Amino acid sequence: MAETTFTSYDSADYLETEADIAAYLDAVLSDGSGDPAYLTRALGVVARARNISQLARDTGMSREGIYKALSGEGNPSFATVAKIARALGLRISITAAATHSRKGKQRNGRTDPA
Repeated sequence: MAETTFTSYDSADYLETEADIAAYLDAVLSDGSGDPAYLTRALGVVARARNISQLARDTGMSREGIYKALSGEGNPSFATVAKIARALGLRISITAAATHSRKGKQRNGRTDPA
């Protein structure tokens, strides 16, 4: 029987276009787990698909600092995540979840948090 060999799978190898990157990040965020480390790890994958050295120059961070922040083990501030996203040509936006129930008081046509 012939021996089968496998190669490591790395999502970064398949993020070739802006559309690929957007779809990948959307899938990660749509997971619904609520774990912020998923987003930072996903940004790390995008950073590897691009050029970490250039990202370091664009953000003013060290390569090691970027690797640590985006490893999933790090705990980067939102400002760091936003800076990295901006340098990658990404924009962070928030939309209402389709299944979110609206709780709170109705006032002047607006709902205030409970």
